[in-house]
Amino acid sequence: MLFGEYHHQIDEKGRVRIPPKLKKGLGDDFLVTKGTHGCLFLFSKKHLEEKLFEKLEAVPTFDDDAAKPLRMLFSSAAELDEDNQGRCLLPRNLREFAKVKKDVVFIGVGTRAEVWAREQYEKYIEGTDFDKAVFDLKRYGV
Repeated sequence: MLFGEYHHQIDEKGRVRIPPKLKKGLGDDFLVTKGTHGCLFLFSKKHLEEKLFEKLEAVPTFDDDAAKPLRMLFSSAAELDEDNQGRCLLPRNLREFAKVKKDVVFIGVGTRAEVWAREQYEKYIEGTDFDKAVFDLKRYGV
C-alpha cells in the first residue's frame, strides 16, 4: 500500500529521487505515465500486470470510447531507471505535462503514487472539503 506526502526537488537535468517508502511499495520495476488533473502516475509493473492488464483484456479492441484513454495512458508511459546515486530521470514530455520544474510532491494513493508540481498540487487541494471527499468514498463501497 502506498501512502504519505513527500516533498522533493528535481535537479536541472530532470532527475529526482523517489521517496524510499514509495519506492519500497512500488518494487524494483515501475513506470511513470500521464495522470489525471495534471499529475503523473507511478505504477508498479507487477501491479499493472496482475490487476490492470487483466481488466484491460476485457476491453474490446475496436471500442472508440476506450481507445483514446488507453492510447493516452500507455503511449506516455516510460520505465524509470535509477542511476548510481538513486535518481530517476523523469522524461521531458512528462515533466512538461505536469508542469514540473523544481519543487515536486509525491503522494501515495493506495495502489499508485502520484508526482505533482508543488504549485499544481497546492492549487488542486485548495478549498477541498476533506470530510465530504472522504464521505464520497461510500459510492465505491469504502
